[in-house]
Amino acid sequence: METKQQLESLNTSTPEGMLALESADNQNLPKLPPASEPETQWQRISRKTSEFFEQLPEYLGNFFETNKQSLITVSLILAAIITTKVVLAVLDAINGIPLLAPIFELIGISYTTWFVFRYLLNSSNRQELNQEIKSLKQQFIGEEV
Repeated sequence: METKQQLESLNTSTPEGMLALESADNQNLPKLPPASEPETQWQRISRKTSEFFEQLPEYLGNFFETNKQSLITVSLILAAIITTKVVLAVLDAINGIPLLAPIFELIGISYTTWFVFRYLLNSSNRQELNQEIKSLKQQFIGEEV
C-alpha cells in the first residue's frame, strides 16, 4: 500500500524523463536520466559533421600558418594572370573601336619624333638626358649613382 502511495505522488517538477519518488529516503540519491537510445546512422553522421565544423577554424588556421609563403606566391601568380587577361581584354576592346588604334599609333609616332629631335640629335641634349636619368635613379633608389 505504501508503494502505491509513492507511485501516485510522483514529483512532476523534475525535468522530462526523470522521475523521483517523494520520500525522506531518496533525498540524497542521484537522479539518473533515462537510458539513451542507440545512435542512428544519421545522428552519428550529423554529430561527426558538427564536430568537424567546430574544429574547422583551427584546421584552417594551422593550414594557413604552415603554408603562408606558398599561398602568397600562388595568389600573386593568379593575380598576375588575371591582370594580364584583363589588360588584354581592354586592349582588344580598344582595338575594336574604329579610328582609335590609328590615332594611338599617330600619337606614338609623334612622341617618338619629338623625343629624338629633343634629346638624341645634339650631344649637349644627350648629356642633359643622361643627367635627368641619373637624378631619377637617385630619387627612386636613394643612393648616389
